[in-house]
Amino acid sequence: MTGLPVPVPEVTVSVLLNLGGCGPFARFVADFEPPGPEGGLELLNAVSEKRLPAEFLPTIREGLLAGLGGVSAAVLLTDGSFHATDSWHSAYRLGGEQAGRAALIGAGLLPPEEAEALRWAHWPGRPRPRRPKRAR
Repeated sequence: MTGLPVPVPEVTVSVLLNLGGCGPFARFVADFEPPGPEGGLELLNAVSEKRLPAEFLPTIREGLLAGLGGVSAAVLLTDGSFHATDSWHSAYRLGGEQAGRAALIGAGLLPPEEAEALRWAHWPGRPRPRRPKRAR
C-alpha cells in the first residue's frame, strides 16, 4: 500500500446542491499528512460536535477511503459545518471522496488535469481549469 508522500493542507470541501430550495449540504476542511507507521487511513477530528456532529464521521471516512483508492494517509479535520435539515450522509460521503482525490492530486499522485472533475473540493495550489480554445 502506497502512502501519501507529502502533506496536503487545507483541503476545503463544500457540497451544496440546491434541489428546490433545500438539498444535500456538507462542509469540512481537512489537512492530509503522510501516514503513520501502521499505514491505512487515520482520521482525527478537531472540530466541535456543534460544528460537525460525530454521526457524519463514519460517512466522511467511507468517502475518504474511496477517494484515496488504497493510498494511506493521516487526515485531520480542522473545521466543518452542517445544517440540521440539509446535511445528508450522502453529501459527506461525496465530500470525503472528493477530498481524498484532491489530496492525491495535491501530492502529485494523480495528474493535475484530474482536478477538473472535482466540483466540490478546493486546496492551495489547485490547478486552474483549462479554458476551451476559441475558434478563429
